Amino acid sequence: MTTASTSITARPALGPALAASLVLAIGMGFGRFAFTGLYPAMVSDGLLTVHGGTLAASANYAGYLLGALLISQAKPAQARNLCVWATVGSLLCMALLGLLHSAAAIIAVRGLAGVCSAVSMVAASLWLLQHMGHGHGAPILYAGVGVGIVLSAELIALGHRAGLASPALWMVLAAASLVLALAASPALGLPPDPAQAADARPDERAAGAGTPRAQAMRLIAIYGLAGFGYIVTATYLPLFIKGALGPVDPIQVWAVFGFGAVPSCFFWHWMRLRLGTRRSLGLNMAVQGIGVVLPVFSHSAAAYLLSAFLVGGTFVGTVTIAMPAARRVAHAVRFNMMAVMTAVYGVGQIVGPLVANAILASTQSFTGSLLVAGGALGVAAALSAGL
Repeated sequence: MTTASTSITARPALGPALAASLVLAIGMGFGRFAFTGLYPAMVSDGLLTVHGGTLAASANYAGYLLGALLISQAKPAQARNLCVWATVGSLLCMALLGLLHSAAAIIAVRGLAGVCSAVSMVAASLWLLQHMGHGHGAPILYAGVGVGIVLSAELIALGHRAGLASPALWMVLAAASLVLALAASPALGLPPDPAQAADARPDERAAGAGTPRAQAMRLIAIYGLAGFGYIVTATYLPLFIKGALGPVDPIQVWAVFGFGAVPSCFFWHWMRLRLGTRRSLGLNMAVQGIGVVLPVFSHSAAAYLLSAFLVGGTFVGTVTIAMPAARRVAHAVRFNMMAVMTAVYGVGQIVGPLVANAILASTQSFTGSLLVAGGALGVAAALSAGL
């Protein structure tokens, strides 16, 4: 294919990739991860205790698992409508969190938000990578998670400076998400481009060691460990560094987490093309593990910021590497590979906060939780060698 023809087909693909990215910005960056930034404020406002926040986080991850299971039989042609419903659901959940003041109700809504987040992740991936056939749009797609984290974190920071309480902040996030949804809607209505059909085929050149089915099972295990490994940092980071940064709002460290995620999708996509799935995923897991355990060895502001950047700069990169790999081996299994991977990721995220809460209750420290999480990522790195 000539350079001219490549540019002709690449230009129209940008619209769908950006639209799918905005779906993830809303469903994941706002609907899911904004809770991490607002969690300390909700505790300060008396809406949640630390234990209640852990239950809300676990309910969200349980909802994520449920959403992945519900969508496990979804077909690529259904993905566009699923993106719309998941986006609407995420918006409603954010608005409800601005209206409800009962801890039980907040926990229930966070569970529903988890369902919407999982549907967003699977549906956006199915729509762009398979229905539209734009596999090269994967970095833009998954960068949406980081974009959503950064935007929501900065909106929360602005709200803090304006003296807004957490319910008002949830309403601000809901309004901002509506703007993003309206921006995404035109491209979501585009039909698939037949010229991109070749891009939707499995990449047999990337085949690694072992049978495709064995690789699929190993990839699922790695993805579940990744979900467990990153979640302690992603759930508690602004909480356990509170007061460690002096006058700096802890939400800004969460923004660093998001800033690391945005370019990481392109970096890890490039690494996958250069090194292959096995080596790039193993390196990704190893770097993420270092980022997770770094606060154990240093409580300095620099260590916290570097931890946020390393974990933020790898966790969405894991998706960028693993989802195209899942597409490559999907023909070897009888289930929706992307949905099952999303489900086991959800299992890891359910277990993570529960383990962290148990260790915190017995030790009054996050050290044990971070070490266990880092160990899980180390095991995932070792398993990657067999892909």
